[in-house]
Amino acid sequence: MHDTTPPKGAQAALRAVRLLKMFTPERSELRLGEISDLAGLNKTTAHRLLRALQSEALIDRDPATGRYRLGAGLMALGVLALSSNDLRLRARPMLKRLARETGETATLEVPIDDSMLILDEVTGSHVIGAAGNVGTRWPIHATSTGKVLIAFEEKGMERVGTRLASLTPRTIVRRAILEEQLGEIRRRGFAETVDELEEGFSGVATVIRGSLGEVLGAMSVCGPTQRFTDARRSQLGASLCAAAQYLQPAY
Repeated sequence: MHDTTPPKGAQAALRAVRLLKMFTPERSELRLGEISDLAGLNKTTAHRLLRALQSEALIDRDPATGRYRLGAGLMALGVLALSSNDLRLRARPMLKRLARETGETATLEVPIDDSMLILDEVTGSHVIGAAGNVGTRWPIHATSTGKVLIAFEEKGMERVGTRLASLTPRTIVRRAILEEQLGEIRRRGFAETVDELEEGFSGVATVIRGSLGEVLGAMSVCGPTQRFTDARRSQLGASLCAAAQYLQPAY
């Protein structure tokens, strides 16, 4: 697991980055007071940081409402990051192959704190299938990609919070139960989620490693639960493990 200890002298930069991370799909626009409260900063400091971010087009302010939102500069950086991401470029042909052979949606996901970010996605041929969006983030404990990453990443459980959100009646909400699954996931090489993220949605995933064996992210095949029987999940798991092995660079 990467070192998350911030370097000395980077307090202002870290505060600015944390302000950006406060914006979510549920909180797409925030007032200065809300940002100040969420960040634990006084309004003067929060305003100074927002002005700096605004000067680089990373934050935008609606003059009519006074609310702040993420700016176009971040969109440009996001597009650049996607187009230059080595893992995404390397995995894209395999995602296409998996989607074509299984008829289901194939995704490439990477961890961001306690969630999994969809870095790339290729939809399958079925009329009814899974469809998310590149850039979408899901709780790490409720996804097959998240569970397999927790199982194989060093200190992976440190990504899991003390309180696990219940998204469906089948979502794992106790850390102890989640930890019990990790041994089986390591033995099989892949993880499953069945109606845990959303009722009627299932997925199977395995990790993607770098040349030194380090965990870089996870790759999944997902779709409607009615098509993801026990036998098919096992079959998909084996296919994903073979695909991940093919993607791993030679030592």
